[in-house]
Amino acid sequence: MQRPMLTIRSASLTGYTDLARHVGLDPARMLRKVGLSARDLVNPDTPISTSAVRELLENSAAAANVEDFGLRLAMRRRLSNLGPISAVMSEAPTVREALESLCRYMRLINASLLTRIEDHGDAVLIRESILVNDKNSVRQSIEMAVGVLYRSLEELLGPSWRPRSVCFEHRPPDSATCHKTLFRSAVEFNSGFNGIVCHARDLAAHRSAGDSQMALYARRFLDQALSGANDSTTHTIRQVIVAILPNGRCTADQVARHLGVDRRTLHRRLAAEDASFSSLLQAVRCELASRQIRDGDRSLSELADLLGFSSSSAFAFWFKKHFGMTVSNWRNAQ
Repeated sequence: MQRPMLTIRSASLTGYTDLARHVGLDPARMLRKVGLSARDLVNPDTPISTSAVRELLENSAAAANVEDFGLRLAMRRRLSNLGPISAVMSEAPTVREALESLCRYMRLINASLLTRIEDHGDAVLIRESILVNDKNSVRQSIEMAVGVLYRSLEELLGPSWRPRSVCFEHRPPDSATCHKTLFRSAVEFNSGFNGIVCHARDLAAHRSAGDSQMALYARRFLDQALSGANDSTTHTIRQVIVAILPNGRCTADQVARHLGVDRRTLHRRLAAEDASFSSLLQAVRCELASRQIRDGDRSLSELADLLGFSSSSAFAFWFKKHFGMTVSNWRNAQ
């Protein structure tokens, strides 16, 4: 079965043309290379392929030899670039509620980005995950996503706000100047997740609301759009697998409970889309493993934990079976 194309608002490439020229690239040529054109960027609400945007960012970073290309693009963002969602977020009485709205409507902005909020005592972790169907790097897309999230939080909380830390799963760039300039706080690379750790009190503090009438209109518009967005069962289950995989063993029973159905229903819905849970789990693990090994410097035991294996030896056995070589040999080949 052919997978449906995941889309993202063309506003995600706001400022791309200027930045590409600034680093010595021909933006029209780079866009054409991934099947896009300047016309696609005129209307910020135009849906374009998430895979094309991801490839464009990686190609641009490589061609210009600019490791932080995606982050530089994020530095040009404002909350308003999120479209109607920005009106809903701006009127929220707390930033925590603004973030919950962002999580709810995220798939209308970017169908391949999963944003989750996790509470850990006096800290709140905002996790960003890119859902893709291949093993290519998502470093630029992740840095742009985390950068846009940071810029949105900064606009909501004020310029004096600082997070506890900003985290990336990939290894650090040769120069992290751009990261220090934007985040102005502790940046952790080779971390266990991509996202931002905030003080819970910052997100819970009450703030002055924005235009409530505009927010009401925007929420109705977004709810209507959300009701018409029919994600495939396969895509939904991929989201759940990515979310629970680092927490330990990921089984069909666990995923079914998360979705409020029984295991038999889960398998039946996947079968209707010519898919199976085991093949989907293996595909997600292969994609995550390849990116973690290519872009990061984690040990075998850390990789095993992130991918839901009981031990490093179990992960090493699985990896050799699916990739045809050991982790160290595969890393060297990359």
